[in-house]
Amino acid sequence: MNLEIFLLSFIPLFVAIDIIGVTPLFIGYIEGLDKANRKKLLRDAIITAFIVAVAFLLAGKLVLNFLGITIDDFKIGGGIILLVLAITDIMTSGERRRDPGNSIGVVPLGIPLIMGPAGLTTIIMLVNNFGYLATILSIVLNFIIVWLTLINANLFIKVIGEGGAKAFAKIASLFMAAIAVMMIRVGIIGIINTFNK
Repeated sequence: MNLEIFLLSFIPLFVAIDIIGVTPLFIGYIEGLDKANRKKLLRDAIITAFIVAVAFLLAGKLVLNFLGITIDDFKIGGGIILLVLAITDIMTSGERRRDPGNSIGVVPLGIPLIMGPAGLTTIIMLVNNFGYLATILSIVLNFIIVWLTLINANLFIKVIGEGGAKAFAKIASLFMAAIAVMMIRVGIIGIINTFNK
């Protein structure tokens, strides 16, 4: 595995997780809690999201095969979902998609705030395109970044400001939209090529 493959597997998952956009929401959820409870909530959220990510990494393709869904089908469906999520985030504050309701902790901090549909879809695509090793390294590094960012969330927001975090989240959504269009395009081309064989 070379640096190019690693970056191609790391960047899409980083964009899909959107930790910069998640951070202001995370701060809102933990506001008023003492340091010990904040750390506990963060630990529970990270562990939950990581377990779901690894489970999807290992079993995602098996589930697709069982249901008779091809990778090209999943690319198109996943791309449409990513595109809708990206457009929603661009057109709104992004909070509506991640609305936690009345509960916090494992849900929604772990799922879907940290590891949501965008992240799970991206993991399937990465496994298919770059293999398990690159995808596992991408997941681990991204979760280290998630942990470092959220453990220092208050400091981070003070540095770039709430407006800066929102602006970064919009930029991340634009990249997500571009990735979604690419996934749809590649999926359609794959299906066309299958019929032309």
